Amino acid sequence: MKRILIGCLLVLPLLLPAKEHAVLLPVPQCISWGDSFLVLDTVSLDAGYCRSDYIAWLESTGTVVSSCGKKITVSVVDTLPEVALHPEEGYLLQVHPDGVDIQVTAEKGAYWALQTLRQLTRPGDDGLSCMETCRIVDWPAFSIRGFMHDVGRSYIPVDELKREIRQLSRYKINVFHWHLTENQAWRLESCRFPQLNDSLVFERYPGRYYTRKEAAGLVDFCRAHQVLLIPEIDMPGHSAVFRRAFHCDMQSAEGVVILKQLMDEVCEIFKDVPYIHIGTDEVQFSNPDFVPEMVAYIRNKGKKVVSWNPGWRYAPGEIDLLQMWSSRGELHPGIPVIDSRLHYLNHYDAFADVAALYNSNIAGQQQGSADFAGTILAVWNDRRIDRVEESLIQNAFYPSMLAMSERAWRGGGEGYFYELGTSLGAKESDRFRQFADFEKRMLWHKENCFEGFPFAYVRQTDVNWRISDPFPNEGDLERIFPPEHSLKKRYTYRGKPYGTRNVTGAGIYLRHVWGQTVPAVYDDAQPFGTAYAWTWIWSPCRQEVGLWANTQNYSRSEKDLPPPAGKWDYRESRFWLNGEVIAPPVWTCAHTVAGNETLLGNENFEVREPIRVILKKGWNKVLIKLPVAEFSTAETRLVKWMFTFVLVTPDGSRAIDNVIYSPDKKRR
Repeated sequence: MKRILIGCLLVLPLLLPAKEHAVLLPVPQCISWGDSFLVLDTVSLDAGYCRSDYIAWLESTGTVVSSCGKKITVSVVDTLPEVALHPEEGYLLQVHPDGVDIQVTAEKGAYWALQTLRQLTRPGDDGLSCMETCRIVDWPAFSIRGFMHDVGRSYIPVDELKREIRQLSRYKINVFHWHLTENQAWRLESCRFPQLNDSLVFERYPGRYYTRKEAAGLVDFCRAHQVLLIPEIDMPGHSAVFRRAFHCDMQSAEGVVILKQLMDEVCEIFKDVPYIHIGTDEVQFSNPDFVPEMVAYIRNKGKKVVSWNPGWRYAPGEIDLLQMWSSRGELHPGIPVIDSRLHYLNHYDAFADVAALYNSNIAGQQQGSADFAGTILAVWNDRRIDRVEESLIQNAFYPSMLAMSERAWRGGGEGYFYELGTSLGAKESDRFRQFADFEKRMLWHKENCFEGFPFAYVRQTDVNWRISDPFPNEGDLERIFPPEHSLKKRYTYRGKPYGTRNVTGAGIYLRHVWGQTVPAVYDDAQPFGTAYAWTWIWSPCRQEVGLWANTQNYSRSEKDLPPPAGKWDYRESRFWLNGEVIAPPVWTCAHTVAGNETLLGNENFEVREPIRVILKKGWNKVLIKLPVAEFSTAETRLVKWMFTFVLVTPDGSRAIDNVIYSPDKKRR
């Protein structure tokens, strides 16, 4: 047996790919690769922190943990001179043929180093796990890298929350913001005031709330994964459930007394949690003493306090953290901020906004500081969604979280969201190359680490378009596509045409959901016009493929009506492939009265089967007609002048790899 094992050790490095390094996400701050391998056969472990986590990882790789063999050492040191920021989360990791040496100053660093080891590990041809030798010095650019679920409007079972926290902690996400109360429901059990959890006061998902035991257990689970849980009790706004339960407003004298008793209970449930979030957004303040009084009360119980901005106006020292929301959040020197501006996944497109999120910096900064703590991505399902899987997939949850995980860990970014916009950038630009590299790594992780997770993203960096308004002259029209009477513009432009643009991506905004706040293809989009997008798709053979197509991403926070039967939208948008109209799906919803309690159906491509289309061998012509009238209508409050188009496998799991998208019919 020993001779066989030695033979494996000698041959294994020759069998491993020499040029392709391990696929790391987020990419460490500093990494240098060696030219040999560590084979994980039998190892000893000396871990000052996270010993049980390291043992579980080693056993999952098939490694034998014993008192002999190669050695993995996790040493606790006083300082890490090469770590530039947040030393408690930093680590020095060296893989050599005889083992792994890790240095950290705190438990967090040991845990993040372990997540990097997971990604470095790969299977060898003989069944033994191994990793390439390397030296890594790593630390986060920002101290807060988190996500938020609004479970007041929705409800997510504890087991699902744990699944997300466990998975995302492997990508160094370290904060879970738990928005527990809303107008619709109070989701945290109150033993002192059980009427708050009575089904009679719930407007959505009656009887579904988290017990004290579940909440305390989730705190422990987060701690075990180095994730900080921040519970939010929204006050004094978003509190209609409080009024229904107590028949008074939070800002009233009676309401303040009750709320203080509730906060006693909340602080007891979350006794080991340092922060309590108090909301304070979207409300008229009738009691000018309410917020200062509640902040002081909670702080006197040993808690730090987080508040939304815009919300109450604080001076330095009056609050511990501000969380900026919408596009109107303001920086407050002297008060650390969490950047959640424009980071609402409930409005995101699965492609364009994920790219914008990755390209954008955080809070206009290249790295964190005393005034800039980090970012939290938020899922606000104002509209009812009954299935958690649909919420995650339609909100592009995992692609967005991976994009943010790298940006918040690495820092950098080319500009802020409302400066940079959703463009992938020119093919020759650093911005495009960096996103293309990230996309390649993200898709590797999707395929290898996210089996069974809702993850609707495929490669889009090779999907090329030309967009024009009005359509090119008649000579170009006849040259590119056969004449078609329905190509005539439905609307007449107000103002000058925008001209012709070359763009790349599977999801393209002509005008963003947030209007001119976020740049799109047209910086100054005007109502009443028609644009056309076209490309050629080269296929090496005749093949049936799937198609993801949309002309309006239906936000999870809007009351929008479904498209009319037989139409893609209310704007008469149309798709053609080789001169044949691509019919829209049969919509599962046909309601005509808008409302947040009406479930979404199959309006968004992520939750329906791809449309089957036939590509002929050679070049295939694709044309999309994109009219627009007003940017807000009775049927659709936020008209998104946009389209989605990408060819996928019939099951929607991957992009079609053997095709070329080229408006110029160039096979490059």
